Order: sequence, then C-alpha cells, then structure tokens
Amino acid sequence: MTGFEVNGAHVEVGGDPDTPLLTVLRDDLGLVGTRFGCGQGLCGACHVSLDGAVVPSCRTPVWQAEGRSVTTVEGLSADGTPHPVQRAILDRQAAQCGFCISGIVVRAAALLDAEPDADAARVAEALDGNLCRCGAHRRIVDAVLAARQDPVGG
Repeated sequence: MTGFEVNGAHVEVGGDPDTPLLTVLRDDLGLVGTRFGCGQGLCGACHVSLDGAVVPSCRTPVWQAEGRSVTTVEGLSADGTPHPVQRAILDRQAAQCGFCISGIVVRAAALLDAEPDADAARVAEALDGNLCRCGAHRRIVDAVLAARQDPVGG
C-alpha cells in the first residue's frame, strides 16, 4: 500500500508501486482533470504539484508520492471557488479545447505561489513546457497575468 495526500485528503492505494501517478489519480481515484497527453512527460497535460513542485504525473511512479502531498487541478479550487488562475482563464476564454489547460493551470498556480509578481516573459517561460495545440498561449499568458491581481479568488 502507498499512502499519500491528494487535494488535502489522505489516500491509500494498492497495486504496483511503479504504476504512474497519473494512472492512479485517474483510474483509482477518479480525478480525471489531469490528462494523459504524450506519456513521456513532455507535453505538460498531466502536470500535478508534488509537495509544491510541478511534476509530470505520467512519468512519476506512485511510490514517489508516499507520505507526500499531491495537488491536482481539482484541488486548486477551495469550497467551490475557482483558483484565481482558473477564474481568469474562464473569464478571458483563454482555453480552446481544454485538453492542455489542467496542466497549465497547475503550473501557473505554482508559479504565482512562488513568484506573485511574475511578468509576461516569466509566465511564458514557465509555461514553455506546456503544449497547447490550439495556439491559445497568448490568451493563457494574459489570463495568468490577470490572476496576479486576484489573489483571493474574488
């Protein structure tokens, strides 16, 4: 059994400890906001926060989560209130198809936690590893910049 925290709740999962964290999140825990993209940790669709560090969950074996805290895109909202990055992306219609957006939101939220005054160049740099085939990067960067102004999600 592997025990860890997901979005504030303790979970215990069985099975092969080398199973990708992504598989456990989606198939065992029903947290389908985290997406399977390339399966190689290169596209960013599967990004989650592991003790505050953004990692590709498709390449992270579940044993690495043992005793640690995982935050998925679902865990960023609080009591039904979207995280400021989620709200800004919705308000500005920054997502096209939505496939990549969960990983982008996780990465952007982590960036703003660490660097609340990140400028456009820094946001673009941080999101460089998140692929968006729809070409919405400019709108996404603008939304993340707008989220800096809304730290409480109001």
